Amino acid sequence: MIRVLIADDQPLVRRGLSLILAPHPDVEVVGEAGDGAEAVALARDLHPDVVVMDIRMPVLDGVRATAELASARPASRVLALSTFDMDEYVVAALRAGAYGFLPKDVSPEELIAAVRTVHTGEAVVAPRLLTRLISTYVRATAREPRPAPAAPAGLTPRELEIWRLLATGFDNAGIAAELDISVSTVKNHLTGVFGKLGVRDRAQAVIAAYESGLVEAERRSA
Repeated sequence: MIRVLIADDQPLVRRGLSLILAPHPDVEVVGEAGDGAEAVALARDLHPDVVVMDIRMPVLDGVRATAELASARPASRVLALSTFDMDEYVVAALRAGAYGFLPKDVSPEELIAAVRTVHTGEAVVAPRLLTRLISTYVRATAREPRPAPAAPAGLTPRELEIWRLLATGFDNAGIAAELDISVSTVKNHLTGVFGKLGVRDRAQAVIAAYESGLVEAERRSA
């Protein structure tokens, strides 16, 4: 049974998410919170496996609430939600410790699949959406690129190429096809990449790729 806490400042949204999740026999909605502070407090009391967390909420926003949960209750894995496709706060939530994010217009099937995936400890990332979000975030902050990552991270040429493909939106099957290797080999290489970069999952690896300058923010006209 996956215990889920829903955090959103809009009662109608909370009710809708609950109605989507509750009918599934492997999911139990254990509580609802109207702001980030309440979400953190309820997570401490209710011990949810997954917290479906809106990013923009009063009192304590979803980013800060995610950071508090990642520190105080890492067993409660956060799945962040965002109304806007291009929302820099979603990237901040991933950096704070969220296991993934979805736009709020995803289908019910995608939402339940994401909850189950996050429950297993895997990241839920929509590659093209993640690329756009990070591109916007990096460009907006005008952050100076850090030195090339290959030397300090100690990545092999093949690991560096897999990291680059991951950051540009390829899933495991796409990477395998691009490099003419098996999916299991891709997974083994990604384990090495994550370890050498000191990141937890795909989302953080993509963020590291943009911050390091391995891939550049996409330039699009306004």
